[in-house]
Amino acid sequence: MPERKPRADATRNREAVLVAADALFARCESPEAVTMADIAAAAGVGKATLFRGFGDRTGLIHALYETRLAPIRLAAEEGAPPLGPATPPLQRVPALLDAVLCFKLDNRHLALALEGTGGDSPYVAGHYERWHGTLRAALEQIPGLDGSDFTAHALLAATRADLVEHLVGRQGMTREEMRAQLAAFTARVLGSRTSLD
Repeated sequence: MPERKPRADATRNREAVLVAADALFARCESPEAVTMADIAAAAGVGKATLFRGFGDRTGLIHALYETRLAPIRLAAEEGAPPLGPATPPLQRVPALLDAVLCFKLDNRHLALALEGTGGDSPYVAGHYERWHGTLRAALEQIPGLDGSDFTAHALLAATRADLVEHLVGRQGMTREEMRAQLAAFTARVLGSRTSLD
């Protein structure tokens, strides 16, 4: 049986909800303060529409996060250098980490909301497992580098949303300082001189 296409009004409602949720998370002091009722009101839909379309608040946050992340994920999975799989690993690993960091900087409110959804460990979340697997695979291509699984976890830890928020929000680190620090840290971990240039 062929898959049913969503109705036009359902597609419109989904887009309205994602736009409203994104705006609310961007303006809030704390991601926990944004409720499903707030999102429904801002989107001009009923709460039942939210629950039907996304299941719960966590499902909504995941959908918004995945929508935002899709272009970067596609570039990492199928794209050209420096993110794509044909890139030599010593250039790809720092480029992937820089892309994750820039995404979290550009979407701090959303990344914090996602990491704050509780439940299972963040290390079993689909988006984390994809980034970890991509980094691990690139690290495994580097001769003489042992422990690619742990190294991928350790490198991704430097891009956690709560750390990004702390460094930017509390310590006043700029975007370029963070990118430079992450590149230098990655180069030390890899034991080589890597550059994002």
